Amino acid sequence: MARTNLYDLAPLALDATLRDIVTPPFRAKQIEEWMHVRGADSFDAMTNIPKELRVQLAEQFTLELPRVVEVTPPAPDGSRKYLFALADGNRIESVYMPSLPVEDRRPRLSGQAGRLSSTGRTSVCLSSQAGCAVGCTFCVTGFFGAGRNLTPSEMVGQFFTIVHEHHLALEQMNVVFMGMGEPLLNFDNVIATLDILYRNLAPKRITLSTSGIIPGIDDLAKLPRRPNLAVSINAPDRERREEIMPITKKYPLDELMTALRRFPLEKGREITIEYVLIAGYNDAASDAVALARLIRGIHAKVNAIPLNEDANLPQWMKRPSDVAIDRFVDTLVKHDVHVTVRRSKGRDIAAACGQLRGKSEPRSRAAAARR
Repeated sequence: MARTNLYDLAPLALDATLRDIVTPPFRAKQIEEWMHVRGADSFDAMTNIPKELRVQLAEQFTLELPRVVEVTPPAPDGSRKYLFALADGNRIESVYMPSLPVEDRRPRLSGQAGRLSSTGRTSVCLSSQAGCAVGCTFCVTGFFGAGRNLTPSEMVGQFFTIVHEHHLALEQMNVVFMGMGEPLLNFDNVIATLDILYRNLAPKRITLSTSGIIPGIDDLAKLPRRPNLAVSINAPDRERREEIMPITKKYPLDELMTALRRFPLEKGREITIEYVLIAGYNDAASDAVALARLIRGIHAKVNAIPLNEDANLPQWMKRPSDVAIDRFVDTLVKHDVHVTVRRSKGRDIAAACGQLRGKSEPRSRAAAARR
């Protein structure tokens, strides 16, 4: 009989499972703390639990986490990419991103261009699927195709591996679900993972990024605790957005904006509008004006992300010049939009936004067909 991986249980289910077999009741709380706060990967590590109970637990359950098979040398910005092997042979990637400045441009009340400031915390970028079925044409993960949903143990395992490796202080870090996969297509497992992460991090320190899966956004809105929401828009009109994000034909832009307008936000929080800038395609000043008009009425900020070029992407997709990036950002600020500019971390090790793939594969004829 297969043993249950306790890390695959949401906190309430874990508590119920342990209380059926563990006495006295405080022992269950100790076990939960070893798992969800310390990230223990074996029962033997639980030194304040009686040996007999540890043996009993090991006979019925596992604490299996994904195995690291490769860690890249640090990029110049300090980022490191982790390649994990899963039990079924799938591979996924996660990224450690040390605290570095982020350009933060805010409009002044007068409507004049805002000033530059710096923000930033150490972040861990997690994958939620082994691949991605969304198929955004500017994303390498989507190029390599769909993969299965990750379990809570496989997502939590990414987190604790990087935390332990870098001896991170949890109060000084953020988590972003911006790695491989579409989190809202793995809704139940991602929510179970969030409930575990909430033991260490406030919801406002966790961000979930989606391509705009409207039913998932509406389900997220019903939760009593919600992470920050980031939504990938990438074009200010429906036609171009569907061109580079085919799945959005199912979730039209106007319906998505309606869903964002009804999404509940706690005081001081914003929806992040992610916008990948592609040279000559969506980076004109007129595109910035149209984007400002599109998000009017939503408490949001725009995260401008210059395209991270990759040999597996269509050849016409290029990173805009710094002049074009600054022009786009300045135009948004002049139209009273709060903007951050992500000078992507990890580009030198293919760990930046849109570059994760979970494996090393050669360029194929399918890639050539995309040109």
